[in-house]
This record gives sequence, structure tokens and C-alpha cells, in this order.
Amino acid sequence: MHGVRVDPHARTVTVAGGTTLGEVDHATHAFGLAVPAGIISTTGVGGLTLGGGLGHLTRKYGLAIDNLVEADVVLADGSLVRASESDHPDLFWALRGGGGNFGVVTSFTFQARPVSTVVGGPMLWPLEQASEVLAFYSDFLSQAPDELNGFFAFLTVPPAPPFPEELRLTRVCGVVWCYVGSAEDAAAALGPVRDALPPVLDGVAEMPLPALQSAFDALYPPGDQWYWRADFVESLPQAAVDVHLTHARELPTWKSTMHLYPIDGAAGRVATDATAWSYRNARWAQVIVGVDTDPAKAAALREWTVGYWEALHPYSLGGAYTNFLMDEGEDRVRASYGANYDRLARIKARYDPANLFHVNQNIRPDAGAE
Repeated sequence: MHGVRVDPHARTVTVAGGTTLGEVDHATHAFGLAVPAGIISTTGVGGLTLGGGLGHLTRKYGLAIDNLVEADVVLADGSLVRASESDHPDLFWALRGGGGNFGVVTSFTFQARPVSTVVGGPMLWPLEQASEVLAFYSDFLSQAPDELNGFFAFLTVPPAPPFPEELRLTRVCGVVWCYVGSAEDAAAALGPVRDALPPVLDGVAEMPLPALQSAFDALYPPGDQWYWRADFVESLPQAAVDVHLTHARELPTWKSTMHLYPIDGAAGRVATDATAWSYRNARWAQVIVGVDTDPAKAAALREWTVGYWEALHPYSLGGAYTNFLMDEGEDRVRASYGANYDRLARIKARYDPANLFHVNQNIRPDAGAE
């Protein structure tokens, strides 16, 4: 189910359930609009949105669910309903972060935002500077305007253009920035970074938002082996930074990485109980991923990822962004919804009492949950 319909006057976008972010960007960019969602254009809108929807525009315009206006849903009994703030508001609340637990969403309608050209791209530093970069990044971003988003990463420089040959396959740390505004304002906002920590690669430039959204597509095509672990994080104490550095030095493949996605700014000003997505108090959604093209490396990817996560988990808030979870058990699902879990269980009992929709980060139906 692929399709996008843009209403440029109302600034709304209606998207069929199987549509990718790239297809949405292709349709909205012609009108100077964008839907806040994701960082890779091959991602499906449906799964991304139902889990929350982090991306380059999170600090300015919130999560994808914060821009969701309504959704058409096929329920477990086969009936079709439209969920919004006024129709089936309990279902609408649950869909915004509760994953695929409540039905099959065939159509999403989003509030579009006036974003066309952004100033974005990576800055990279030697791995030896990572402790200094993380400390600066943490303090700097907390004071930065909402227009500036930047996710931190440990990575291996890809062995291909546009990266210079002398950096290729070098382990580094970096931030991928996205500034919503003019080139002049972006330069002013990022000036303190360049002054304090001159990067070995500064790839920040003015570009159409779809160009930034699709910049990683070629690095992560369909068919790669992936293993994930994740947490929500509020702070980066030096002990946690030391753990990061230990495991960043041992990235098992050049595609493996760790990202810290900011969720402050506009996303952090939404009430914890306003949507099913409960960790509005976190500063970052942290994800560790082991990635490679070779299935024979699956065990090694898992070992590195789990070891990294187990060492870092004590410094987390306990739960994780559900779009980053593997099959980790009911306790992890409960932790990831926190105080919102019991309400989700009651709504699940109303709309899917037999738990038909269970191949997911499952919320068990419980009409009496308190």
C-alpha cells in the first residue's frame, strides 16, 4: 500500500501504510513541506511512526507521532475505524508509540512542516578525542536552539566517496547535524563547535532535506545482518563514556555503530502521558547495532552488541525506544512503556482482546490493569 496525498493549503499529508520515507519526501518536498520522521529514506512510515518516529527534525518539530493527526485502522475483528483526538481517542493515544499492537494502520495523516532546504551533514573527529567531544556535545546541545538537531555516533569512515581516502576505514566519532533555517543562522549556531573542536572532516552544507534523509541509504541497503540493543539515556557520566570508548575501539565491522539521538527540544516538551511514548524526560535514545553483509558474522555481531549494552545499561533510564528492541522479553517491553503500560494493556483488551496482533513488542491485553 504505497501512496502520498499532500494538501499544501492545510499542510497535511495522507500516507498509505506501506509507504517509505523517501516516497513521502518526494511528494512533500515539491510543496516546501516535510514530515518529521527518520534518517534513512528506505524506512517504512508505518513501523517508524507507530513506534514513535525519531529523526533529523525531532528537536524542532517533535516525533512523528507528535505530528500525527489521524489514522485509519483495521481492528482485530475486521472492522475499520478512524482514530483521532475526537474519534476513538483512546486508540489514537495508544497508536502514538504503542507499536503494531492495536490493529493494521492502512493510512496515516500528518501535519506537515515548512521545511525544504536544511544545513546538515557530518562532522568527524579522531576516536582519541571522543571523551572531549561527548562532553562538549552534551553541554552544547542542551543550550542549542530547537532548530539544531545532531546525533552523535561512533563509526568507521565508509570506504567510498565522498569521504577522503586518508580517512576511509578509520574509527572515529562524529555528529550528524541538521539545522532548520538559513545558512547564516546555521553557521552562527555551529560556530562554537568549529571553534572549540575543529573536525578532521566537516561535511556540513546547505542541501534539500531529502538529500540528508537519503544520505545513508547506500551504506545500509536491504539484506544486511543487523543486531540491536538500546536504552533511553538522561546523562553521560564519565564512567559511561569510558564504557563507550572501550567498545568503540572494538567495532566488529565497518558498518557497526552506536548512535545517540536527541529527544529534547520540542519532543521533550510533550507531557509523558500525552502519548503512549513515555520517556519524554530522556535526553537521548541510544542504540548499539552490529551490522554486516555476511550472515556468517551474525554471532560476532550479537556478542559485541550485547556486551556493549550490558556494560552501559546501568547508566540508562531502564527502558528503550521500542523500534530499536529485539526479542528481549516482556520485562523489557514493560520497562520501555513505563507508567503508560497499564493503560496500554487496558486499551489492548478493548481493541484486541485475543491478542491477535502479537508479532511485535507485545502488550498483553489486560482489562483490569492498574
